[in-house]
Amino acid sequence: MKNLFLIIISLFLFAGCEKEIDLDLDDKSGSIVIEGNITDQDGPYYVRITKSVAVTADNIYPIIGNAVVILSDDAGQNEVLKHVGEGFYETNTFTSAPGRTYTLKVSAEGKEFTAKSTMPQPVVLDGLQQDSFMVGGELSYTLLPIFTDPQALGNRYLFKYSVNTSGEIFEAFSDNVNNGVVNQRPLLLPNDDEDGESEKTKVGDTIYVEMQCIDTNVYTYFTSLLQIIDGGGPGGGITPSNPPSNISNGALGYFSAHTVSKKTYVIQ
Repeated sequence: MKNLFLIIISLFLFAGCEKEIDLDLDDKSGSIVIEGNITDQDGPYYVRITKSVAVTADNIYPIIGNAVVILSDDAGQNEVLKHVGEGFYETNTFTSAPGRTYTLKVSAEGKEFTAKSTMPQPVVLDGLQQDSFMVGGELSYTLLPIFTDPQALGNRYLFKYSVNTSGEIFEAFSDNVNNGVVNQRPLLLPNDDEDGESEKTKVGDTIYVEMQCIDTNVYTYFTSLLQIIDGGGPGGGITPSNPPSNISNGALGYFSAHTVSKKTYVIQ
């Protein structure tokens, strides 16, 4: 009952905000998976390259350690990244700034993959506001991220948050509703431990929240991934599922240039 209530809330908040996205859920085991992030924080920045596995296989993804990975931007930077182990490729001198467009090029297993991402201007996470509600006679919690959306339409946000040291949760927001005003959409905190992965949020728990300002293509990727997870599709992680990537030539994963703002909050 509690889970159903939260799902209904999530669907209500999300409905009508974006057009429906058709998801390709074919088994793409053996495909190249690229996960790259550049932020407005100091580097180094990382790109990880692995291969996907079948949905029924163990979550052990073969790494690719001999790829050629190049990052560049529209300000003239160009750097070949160094493999530092476990499929991670690291920058050395690369710098970032909001407003720049970044290009990722990867050559691996005889194929070339490219992606572009433009880093939005930052929006500051000013704080977090706790609220609670009763479901089935038990208390559940939400946290409201306090920030003011810019007047220009088209801002997209990714929230990654965790309770204490539990697994990471994410939600994607757009400004199609409530554009240019203080945010009114809360983050739904874990309210059940039936899956054995997330515990019910309780007084004294520390919530770690990271707000990212992301571009439209990255937003599409994560909203699609959420559709797969919420709809009971295969996987629930990036590798076994295949939401629309912003990386060319059939690669799975994403490349994101985004800003970061972080806050922590202790449930009272």
